[in-house]
Amino acid sequence: MKYDLAILGSGQMAEAILRGILKSAAIPAHKIIASDPTEARRHLFASLGLQVTDTNTQAASDAETILLACKPYQIEDILSSLRTIISPESLVISIAAGISMQTIGEALGSQNRRIIRAMPNTPMLIGAGAVGIAANSAATPQDVATATRIFESAAIVVEVSEPQIDIVTALSGSGPAYFFLLVECMIHAAAEMGLDPELARQLAIQTCFGAGKLLSESSDSPEQLRSKVTTPNGTTHAAITTMESHQFRDIITTAMKAAQTRAIELGKNARK
Repeated sequence: MKYDLAILGSGQMAEAILRGILKSAAIPAHKIIASDPTEARRHLFASLGLQVTDTNTQAASDAETILLACKPYQIEDILSSLRTIISPESLVISIAAGISMQTIGEALGSQNRRIIRAMPNTPMLIGAGAVGIAANSAATPQDVATATRIFESAAIVVEVSEPQIDIVTALSGSGPAYFFLLVECMIHAAAEMGLDPELARQLAIQTCFGAGKLLSESSDSPEQLRSKVTTPNGTTHAAITTMESHQFRDIITTAMKAAQTRAIELGKNARK
């Protein structure tokens, strides 16, 4: 086959994955083709050294691995139109939230297709992503290794069961947005209390960066690290107690369950 990888859909997540691949040299640019209906996105991907096209047919016809990076509601129609185009020998990897491997197989006309479902996140743009992958029964250990190689160029990769992919979606897939909201709120609160907004931004970002780095490098659990900062009856204790009194834990749990539920709904809606 002419290409090692065909990327169908060239949005932000596809770009994050691609930049990781190219930075690590996991796949050379000339062995990748990408399709997108938007000229600006094609231009961007072409500037990275890829072959680009405005048709999925051209991209999918001659690639060993197909990365489905299109919107979930587009998956079935796109795959149905490519049923006779995508080679039975090609590995199909989908990052579409909520779309099951069974649905993908049905759209391709066979459950014997080798399919891997993945959920990456946007920090892949800077090589700090997190990805969960699940393989169907037709996929081989080599297929799992191929998917891992694609994603681990810019992320940690964990293998889970397919039902757990929707949990991964709620945790690490949507997780960066929860984090950005927290930082947004911290900056706003500090500015409201009288600190210069730019200083508040600098301090909030560095605080979160440092806390994340400490968490990743420490042998302590999040609970232990939090306890070390929380002196009884001190300032942090006052803040944490206030959060707890407003059901902070319940808010996070409810929000993540809502994300998981929405992922499941996306899959159900796609089959209607």
